[in-house]
Amino acid sequence: MTTTQRPVGKWLPWVALACLVVPMFGSYFFDDMFSTVSFIFKDPSLLELGWNSTDYGFYAGGYSTLCVFGGLVLCGILLDKWGVRITGSIFVAMMIGGAALVYGALRSGTAPGKSLAVAYTGCMLFGLGSEIAGTAVNRSIAKWFKGGNMALAMGVQLSIARLGSATAMVVAPMLIVEKPGAVYSLAETASPAFVGLMLLLLGGVLWAVFVAMDARFDARRLALSRHPGDPTCHLGDPTCHSGDATRHSGLDPESSSEDEFHLSDVWKVLTNKNFLLVALLCVFFYSSIISFKKFGGAILVPRFNISATTAGWMVASLPFSTVIFAPLFGLLVDKFGKGTRWMIAGSILAVAAHLLLAFAPQGVPFWGYLSMALLGFGYSLVPAALWPSLPKIVPEKALGTAFALTYWVQNLGLMLFKTVSGKIFDASGEAGPVHAELMFIGLAALSIVTALLLALVSKKNPQLGLDRAAGR
Repeated sequence: MTTTQRPVGKWLPWVALACLVVPMFGSYFFDDMFSTVSFIFKDPSLLELGWNSTDYGFYAGGYSTLCVFGGLVLCGILLDKWGVRITGSIFVAMMIGGAALVYGALRSGTAPGKSLAVAYTGCMLFGLGSEIAGTAVNRSIAKWFKGGNMALAMGVQLSIARLGSATAMVVAPMLIVEKPGAVYSLAETASPAFVGLMLLLLGGVLWAVFVAMDARFDARRLALSRHPGDPTCHLGDPTCHSGDATRHSGLDPESSSEDEFHLSDVWKVLTNKNFLLVALLCVFFYSSIISFKKFGGAILVPRFNISATTAGWMVASLPFSTVIFAPLFGLLVDKFGKGTRWMIAGSILAVAAHLLLAFAPQGVPFWGYLSMALLGFGYSLVPAALWPSLPKIVPEKALGTAFALTYWVQNLGLMLFKTVSGKIFDASGEAGPVHAELMFIGLAALSIVTALLLALVSKKNPQLGLDRAAGR
């Protein structure tokens, strides 16, 4: 084994991670703050805000608008060009500013059309800011945990972010208590947004702490590259190995122009077949689960003869399950490797879950619970191995672009399959749940095929380290 040096102590990456997860927790909370209280929009006469369900849907769609129409890719390029600290700070601020605009619109008391326009603008800014902030977080984790427990760190980040969604689903009904026939005030309606905004402000403070830590990290790494024999260095981090990592990351001002990000690197990422496989797996797998979540109640209630409340808790179990299992599976990926095998296993579980949702005996709740358990395991397994694979197949200088392109393709897929799902329900009547599930089965099956192709790539190209354990 090669002797290497570490620019920071072994515990500092975890402190950095603690600073990074709070903005993502707040982002997920704010995004899902109305998911379990959307009933308030059914009758605008009982809502001082005056929005109806169509208005709420229009507002929620604002999250992806700037992301889908090029903003996500452009900002990913800026992330590689300007670096995590500058670009990340801009978009964390945009995320917080957009959330503040939404909260202001909800409390404004203006005409429904005006408040909706302001909230939609805020949601667009919040959405783009959140996606780029998430890209900056993943890029930072890849940097701070390079050669270490990267999969575990990404699993912890993912689980805490999804805990934000789960927390919103539980807390929002406590803030907006259902009261049939009574009017919901502006203060009540905006209360989840206020909590979310406070969480985002806390996340902004901790992001600033991380920026200071990251600047010190880079200064230390640069110093070690110039003095590789410094006895104050610790062992175990390839980022300090004879200055190689600093030169390859572009941090050394004396590094060659070949190690700096260029616009041509975007084309290199797009034509990287391994990257395309990861992006396709992301689209197929996430679409089979997230699109299902949006219509979960419409599927579970008629298929298994359960109440809407029970169906809501069953769907909420998906993000809750990742809180426990995403870090656990990330640790297993780090310890044993075999990342592509984990992706295959998670995709198989997703297919099994959707098969049960479509064809299990009608009116038996047990099959619904079992399908959610299988889907929860799959929802934790695949991401635990998928996201750490990107830094292994894309150079660090283009990693922000790679993450942004993956999120962009994912958003396109989600927008498409959510729309198709809605059309299936409108066109199929009572057969809608089964017909929608056939689409989800197909998507999950495509994720198995894509994961198998990645396993083949890993076998033919072991130097990529897709199936290698951490530190080997």
